[in-house]
Amino acid sequence: MEIKIKKPFGPSIAKAKIPKEILDKINNHVDEIVASKNKKTELDHGQKLAGDVSEEILLSEDFVRKSGWLDFLGKCVYQWIFYETNKKISKFELIGSWVVRQFQNEYNPIHWHNGHVSGVGYLKLPKTFGNWKQNKTNKIYQGGQLDLIHGSKMFLSESKFKIKPELNDLYLFPNYLMHTVYPFKNSENEERRSVSFNAIIDNNIYNVYSD
Repeated sequence: MEIKIKKPFGPSIAKAKIPKEILDKINNHVDEIVASKNKKTELDHGQKLAGDVSEEILLSEDFVRKSGWLDFLGKCVYQWIFYETNKKISKFELIGSWVVRQFQNEYNPIHWHNGHVSGVGYLKLPKTFGNWKQNKTNKIYQGGQLDLIHGSKMFLSESKFKIKPELNDLYLFPNYLMHTVYPFKNSENEERRSVSFNAIIDNNIYNVYSD
């Protein structure tokens, strides 16, 4: 797999592509859960997360293992950490992985994650995120966009890394990196579906002060 590293302001961010086979398995699994009232109730993860969105669905340990999602994430994180530190992780322990179903006018406020490493990938996107209600030609419309945030804007140093979601894209980042998702407008009320995770790696690699 190909890993691309981005360091727009300090913390390392890695980008990869979710294999279509795994993406399809996650989407089909989520569609089955959505269609089942009992499963939706059992796997509802919304109370534990920050977002004001329609549904946040926990992926079971059995599913993440059998679907190949766990193995794929472990390999991505292994390559990313080795590229940045020249150290090989021997531990990749998934705390949890969940799917966020977001529709128009919904959003995720600024927050951060638990564990050591986190990430977000895109499973399904609307045809359009909308645009400004008025003609604002010198402003960039941010609907549906993910912002990663670190520090404050200074000379030659940006504090935000703006990401416009693309299908199959997966971004990896350290757990402490603050991020937010803006609401969008879509007249057909189409879904913006993403998958996130938290994981723990070797503490002696994560804890840079251990020496």
